[in-house]
Amino acid sequence: MIKKFIDKLFGKTDSPEAAAKRVKKSPFGKRHDIEVKDHGINPKLVDERAMDVVHVLKQAGFQAYIVGGAVRDLLVGLRPKDFDVATDATPEQVKSLFRRAFIIGRRFRIVHVIYGRGREHEVIEVSTFRAHMDNALAEQVGGNERTSKSELAGMKHAVHSSGRVLRDNVWGPMEEDAARRDFTINAMYYDPETEIVVDYHNGIGDAKKKIVRMIGNPALRYREDPVRIIRAVRFGAKLNALGFKFEEKTSAPLKEMCGLLADVPQSRLFDEMLKLLQTGHSLASIAQLKELGMGTGIYPLLDVVVEMADDPFLKLALQDTDRRVGEGKPVAPSFLLSCVLWSDVRQGWDRRLKRNEPAMPALQDAIDEAFNARIGDVSGRGKLGIDMREIWTMQPRFEKRVGNAPYSLLDQPRFRAGFDFLRLRGQIGEIDPALGEWWEKFSTAYDDERHDMIEAIRESQLKKPHAPRVRVKRVDAEAATPDNANPAFDAQAFPVAEGEALPAKKRRRRRKPVGGAGAVEGSGEASQPAPQNPSPASDS
Repeated sequence: MIKKFIDKLFGKTDSPEAAAKRVKKSPFGKRHDIEVKDHGINPKLVDERAMDVVHVLKQAGFQAYIVGGAVRDLLVGLRPKDFDVATDATPEQVKSLFRRAFIIGRRFRIVHVIYGRGREHEVIEVSTFRAHMDNALAEQVGGNERTSKSELAGMKHAVHSSGRVLRDNVWGPMEEDAARRDFTINAMYYDPETEIVVDYHNGIGDAKKKIVRMIGNPALRYREDPVRIIRAVRFGAKLNALGFKFEEKTSAPLKEMCGLLADVPQSRLFDEMLKLLQTGHSLASIAQLKELGMGTGIYPLLDVVVEMADDPFLKLALQDTDRRVGEGKPVAPSFLLSCVLWSDVRQGWDRRLKRNEPAMPALQDAIDEAFNARIGDVSGRGKLGIDMREIWTMQPRFEKRVGNAPYSLLDQPRFRAGFDFLRLRGQIGEIDPALGEWWEKFSTAYDDERHDMIEAIRESQLKKPHAPRVRVKRVDAEAATPDNANPAFDAQAFPVAEGEALPAKKRRRRRKPVGGAGAVEGSGEASQPAPQNPSPASDS
């Protein structure tokens, strides 16, 4: 009686309809097809190449949608920087449909479809719908991606003992794929041909409310893939300018779970750090890290960036990077990282110069020291490190503006990056800004104008007062050496003190050999004729 009274009080009944309503909510959500009048996406913002990939896949009989952050950006009126496509075709099937397509990745295999060549090329990333798998049933692996590489080679679904997914290559239906994505605003699918948005987890509603919310249990999802911690920071920073905020449950575990990133391969963390700094919101990302109490502990080089974010040179470089991304211009990681480490390099260089070490070797040693301290074995010795070295070693060469030196520097492949670096140094007063202005004019001038500019620099240098040349007094080899001394070490130079009378310059003359038997003693050079049958020892 009491139970029936309570059920009646709360509106519960024993009818089948009521029982159906009490069924546990599906983890896969419920599909909603949102029409253009409700989502308002402007099709003109959709990349033509992404539309082509969708069209080719659909023509071949597969499902295909633009997915992820591109749909999120389209919903809020932004032009996406990258376009990803999701399909039910396997990676091998996708690859067979495109002339320039490559399967990449081990943890999760995807296909890169390439359009264009050189710097103008564009990559459309195509992924296959993933199945929703119970990690408790997955194969357990004790090591990580590197230490257990051979063991993981034949596995499709494997997890680390901590719960981190090491292999995720089991394909499934679209609704399960949506549940496997991280945030609700990144789990929507857009068909550019029908202009329908497919939404399983109320991503449209969260986009309108400007909420960043994790699908499922946030702590569990961060444990599955700790890199989601960095992705959360990046999305939060990017969308913060539009008024987006984290749901409390999504942001609460971020700081305490940062320790999980220690098990992620360094190369993957390095890539995520670059995304954090090169998506056009680097300063906002640094502010977000500080706000969440995550300014240290994610990645050593990122710790340096956060620590030095207020340094005038680095701050200017970050602002310049954000501006270029906003204008749709390319940015190179080597340039930004050379700005990050310049303080270390410059300080090491200055210390060596004060010890009167030669300028260029001192700079090379300072670069090695910075690489060893900050980068270690991740990219510091590869193409990225080579480009950074070129940017730094160009800096003293910009000071040389006479002769053929300017033409030689202008022909360097990394000249533009080195010049942009020089320009930033001029803006903060580290060097005379006029030097950057000269090079900017020189790089765009005609040949006769360049010649006149070099001549003007040469003449101005001739007019400047120069420090008196230090003349050297060489000890006369004939008067100072024992018979068995090495002439190479007998002619030592000694500087002459100021005001001391300089000895008269002696004319050295060639003397004829006496009797043709050998060298004249003390002359410092052999003057006998070469023997007819020289032995190997006679080369000297």
